[in-house]
Amino acid sequence: MPADITFYTNPMSRGRIARWMLEETGAAYDVEVLTFDDSIRSEGYRAINPMAKVPAIRHGDVVVTEAAAICAYLADAFPDAGLAPSPAGRGAYYRWLFFCAGPFESATVNKMLGVEISAEQQGMVGYGTLDRVLDTLEHTLEASTHIAGEAFSAADVYVGANLNWSMNVVHTIAPRPAFERYVALLADRPALNRANELDNTLAATLA
Repeated sequence: MPADITFYTNPMSRGRIARWMLEETGAAYDVEVLTFDDSIRSEGYRAINPMAKVPAIRHGDVVVTEAAAICAYLADAFPDAGLAPSPAGRGAYYRWLFFCAGPFESATVNKMLGVEISAEQQGMVGYGTLDRVLDTLEHTLEASTHIAGEAFSAADVYVGANLNWSMNVVHTIAPRPAFERYVALLADRPALNRANELDNTLAATLA
């Protein structure tokens, strides 16, 4: 029987975040690998995501794009995996998902691209300054085990993947003890290790 989820990805993309989340759910899924110079721009894939970007998932008749949205959607679609707090306890969970998708990613990508925000422009961007973003994240990770409290959740998949990428892969931000502790904690997740193995193998076949 085919899986009910189709996962559209490339291992050299934010698809790695969605793969990790899929592995955390334990759900079966089919994979469609897209190449950046060909199939990602095809008419068939643009019907899934007109932005011609990955990742995306199709779950039955539902299409979800954007890595943070995929994490949140899958947590709700597979509640037995325990990847989201109860609805009444989702304040911090939503806060940090959107914080990372908005201020954190904007600030770190601008730093990587060499975009300088003047003091006069800080009120116009959603993050103010990169230091303010990092100080805010550090304060929370010093106070709790996971980003939204003591329990692991889908927010940790998204925040942890982005933080690890920025700190250890592209070196956009300097290590801080709270960041290193958090990333090391998440590195022990069996689902993350499975996802990395799958994507590393896939990347080797595309090289």
